[in-house]
Amino acid sequence: VDGNILTIKGETKKEQEVREKDYYYSERAYGSFYRTLRLPVTVQKEKVKASYKDGILTIELPKSKEARAEDIEIQDQW
Repeated sequence: VDGNILTIKGETKKEQEVREKDYYYSERAYGSFYRTLRLPVTVQKEKVKASYKDGILTIELPKSKEARAEDIEIQDQW
């Protein structure tokens, strides 16, 4: 996290190997990626946590005190 920008970086690796009676096949693919997202509010940078389990990336971004203090008034249109 840098300001209100979150950057996620990763690397993919895929290896496939097939051994059959009359042939052998091996394939390897590698690559890196990144995604940059603009956050709608500021977060507590020192409390950001990320975990990866069973193919799911979970990122916890606690809002800063200033961001939580905002009250939004909703106008009744009925």
